[in-house]
Amino acid sequence: MFFINGNAQTVKPTNTLTAYLFTYFTGGEKGEEAIRFAISNDGYNFRALNANNPVLNSSLISSTGGVRDPHILRGADGHSFYMVATDMQVAKNGWGPNYAMVFMHSEDLINWKTSIVNIPDKFHEFAGVNRVWAPQTIYDNHKKMYMVYWSMREGNGPDKIYYAYANKDFSGLITVPKQLFFSPGGFACIDADIAFKNGKYHLFFKTEDQLPGIKQAISSQLTSGYIIEDNHYLQKTDEAVEGSGTFKLNNSDEWILMYDVYKKGKYQFTKSKDLKNFTVIDQEVSMNFHPRHGTVMSITGKEAQALINKWYTTDDVITYASAGAIKKQNIALDTAHHEVYLPVNSNAQLHSFNPLFLIFPGVKISPAKPQNFTKGPVKYKVSITNHLAQTYQVNVQEDHNPVLSGFYADPEILYAQKTGKFYIYPTSDGFTNWSGTYFKVFSSANLVDWKDEGKILDLDKDVTWAHTNAWAPCIIEKKINDKFKYFYYFVAAQKIGVAVADDPLGPFIDSGKPLIDHRPEGITGGQQIDPDVFSDPKTGKSYLYWGNGYLAGAELNDDMISIKTETTRILTPDATFREGTYVFYRNGKYYITWSEDDTRSPNYKVRYGITDSPLGKISIPDNNIVIQKNVAAGIYGTGHNAVLQLPGKDEWYLVYHRFNYPNGIFMGDAAGYNREVCIDKMDFESDGRIKQVIPTKVGIKAVTLNKLK
Repeated sequence: MFFINGNAQTVKPTNTLTAYLFTYFTGGEKGEEAIRFAISNDGYNFRALNANNPVLNSSLISSTGGVRDPHILRGADGHSFYMVATDMQVAKNGWGPNYAMVFMHSEDLINWKTSIVNIPDKFHEFAGVNRVWAPQTIYDNHKKMYMVYWSMREGNGPDKIYYAYANKDFSGLITVPKQLFFSPGGFACIDADIAFKNGKYHLFFKTEDQLPGIKQAISSQLTSGYIIEDNHYLQKTDEAVEGSGTFKLNNSDEWILMYDVYKKGKYQFTKSKDLKNFTVIDQEVSMNFHPRHGTVMSITGKEAQALINKWYTTDDVITYASAGAIKKQNIALDTAHHEVYLPVNSNAQLHSFNPLFLIFPGVKISPAKPQNFTKGPVKYKVSITNHLAQTYQVNVQEDHNPVLSGFYADPEILYAQKTGKFYIYPTSDGFTNWSGTYFKVFSSANLVDWKDEGKILDLDKDVTWAHTNAWAPCIIEKKINDKFKYFYYFVAAQKIGVAVADDPLGPFIDSGKPLIDHRPEGITGGQQIDPDVFSDPKTGKSYLYWGNGYLAGAELNDDMISIKTETTRILTPDATFREGTYVFYRNGKYYITWSEDDTRSPNYKVRYGITDSPLGKISIPDNNIVIQKNVAAGIYGTGHNAVLQLPGKDEWYLVYHRFNYPNGIFMGDAAGYNREVCIDKMDFESDGRIKQVIPTKVGIKAVTLNKLK
C-alpha cells in the first residue's frame, strides 16, 4: 500500500502493473444491478470509485436494464480492455429467464463501446435457452482470438459451461457455442473462472450438486480436457458461496481466489501459490463497499491515475485513514465545512499521531509526518491531478463508543466472579437480514478496552436443532457445588436454546433441543426471541423472560435448562413493548426494560417499568424512556439493552446497540443489521426513577477492577 510518510508525497504513475481494478455490482435491488469500479494499490484494500455509483448506465447498455457478474480483462496488446456481464435485472423481472450478455470494449477504462449478444436470437439451435449467466473472457494464444465462456441452461436441464469466440471488434460471437466443461454426474455448473499458470488452465466453478460449492478442473488445453484432479471444495467457509474470481498479485508468485458469500452480503479472500491450497486472508482485506460477483484486474500506475482523475475526489482521500488505532467504520466527513472526524481507541498516542491516509497515483496530501492532535484539529491539504486542491480540518479524538470493533448488536454483559473480568455476548451483525449463524464473546478488564475472544457457539457445528438466525443471547453465572457454571440462552431459527460451560469463554455445550419453541397459551402473534435470564437476590430463584410482540416470563428449574411451565406469565407492559427485555434489581425494586419500535427504525428506543416481584404486574412511570436517538450527535436506533452494576457499588451502566455512525441513518433497512455496541453511564433519581441516558460517542471512562474487590 502507499501511505504518506514525508512532508508530502505523490505516488508517481508508471507503465508497470502497480495497482488493481475491481469491477462488481452490488445486489438485486433497484439501481444495484450496474457496473461499479473500485481501486487498490495492493490487491487487499479497495476503495470505491465514483462514490460507489455506477460507471456505466445499465439502461443504455443492456436489454433488461440491469447487468450483473461483470468480468474485466486486459487485451493481448496490453492497452485494450474487455468486459462482459450478464444482461439481467432481478429487481424488475425476478429470477425469470434471461437470454443475453453485454459485451464491452475500451482503450482507456473510461469510455466503453457496448453491444448486446442474445444467444437464442443469434443461434437458433439454442432457441430453448432460458439462462445465460456470468460470462468471462480469455485470450486464446493459439487461435489469436478472444474466447468468451459462460454458464447456460436449456429448458429444465442443468446449467452447463459453454464457450464461443468473439469477432474482432468484440461486438458479438462468430462461432456456435460448445460445451467447455463436462461435470461428473451431470450436475449443474455455473460461474466459471479460468486462470493460466505454468502451462495449465485452472477452471474454477460452482457446482450445483447436493452440496453446492467451488471446485476446480485443470487442463493443458483451453477448450477441452478439463479434469477434476482433487474433488474437495475450495471455499473456506460453511456459508453459501458463488462467483469465484482469481487474480495474480503484482510482482509476486501469489494468487488471490475470492468469492461472493452472497447470503451474508460479503466477500471472502483467500491466497495461494499453487492454486490448490488456499488460506483465508479476510483480516488483511478492507473495502468501503459491499460487492457482489465481480473480478479484479491488474492495472498500471498511469491507468490508475486516469481512473482517479475521473472518479475520485479529495473527500475520498481524506476519509480513508488506516492507522491501527482508528475506528475506521466511524470516520465522518462534514462536507459543508470540510471537517473530518477520526475516532481512535485508547491506544492512540495523540501527541504524535499519523492517520496514514491512503494515496493513489496523482494524489498528493500534506502534512505527512505525525502531528500533535492534543492541541486540537490539524489542517491537511489534498490535491488530485487536474482537480482543485482542498484543505480539511482533521479532528482525531479518543472516543470509546462503539466499544466493539465491527458490527454487533443485542449486547449482553456479564461481570464474572470467577475471573474478575467483564464479558459482552452480542449478536454477530453485519449480515443481510440478520442472517448470522454464530456467537462470539469479548472480554475486558476496564469496560473500555475489549478483546475479541472468538466464537463460542456456531449453529452449523454446535447445534443440531437449528442453523439460522443466531440472535440475542443472554448469560448467567451460577455457583453450583462450589463450581462456577455459565448458562447461555440464545436464539436460533426463532426458537430459544441453552448451552452450558464451566468458563465465561466456553466451550459451551448445547442442551440438544430448544428450551422455548412455541408461543405461550393465548398468544397468537410474535416470535420466541430475545431471552433474558435473571436471578432474584431475595430468593435465589432464577427466571427466564422472552418474546417479540409479547413479553412472557417463567421460573427456571434448578437445572437451569428447563422451565417450570406452570409459572409462565404474560407480562406485556403496554403497547410500546416490542422486544429486547432486560431485568435487574435495585433497592428493593425490580426493573424491566424493553425496546420500542423496530430495530431498523431511527426511533428504536428503550423504556422501562417497575414491579415488586420477578413475575409481578409491571407499573409504568411517567417519562419512562431510558434511551433514545441523539439527533444532534448523529446517533440513531438506540435499543436492545443490557444493564451492568459494578459489584458492591451503586454504579450502573447501560449497554446497548445503535445504528452505525455516521452511515446508518442513510442505509435504509440495512441500518437494522449493521449495528454497533455502546456503553454509557446510567443514573437514578432519588426516588428510584431512571434518568434518561443520552447516547454519546465519547462513552465512559475505564473502570479499575481492583476497586471492586
